[in-house]
Amino acid sequence: MTEKHPTIRLHLWLETDHGVFFGAGRAQLLEGIETHGSLKKAAEHLGMSYRAAWGKIKATEENIGAKLVIQNGGKKGGYNLTSEGRQLMTQYRTWFSGVEEYACHLANGVFSFNARQFKKRP
Repeated sequence: MTEKHPTIRLHLWLETDHGVFFGAGRAQLLEGIETHGSLKKAAEHLGMSYRAAWGKIKATEENIGAKLVIQNGGKKGGYNLTSEGRQLMTQYRTWFSGVEEYACHLANGVFSFNARQFKKRP
């Protein structure tokens, strides 16, 4: 049986000629660093290697010309987001939310059924 209220699901990212600039994965990575204070823990939580996570951070830093994260103290001190990292994460969330809201509104005007926005489930 078909669900009466399907959920809008979107994949949104920004890219340059060199690849992904910023998207949901990088936003989740920054959120994880903010939550855990650790790039390693953030990467583990997302099921990716530390090396892959670090590569994504470095690629975006090179593209925007600013640091996203800063190390706390020594090698085992963990990481914090820089103001640029926090701002980019927040801007992405705002953009994604607006696009998702508009997509839901548009879908509800086009289809004979009502769609709903995705809500994170625990």
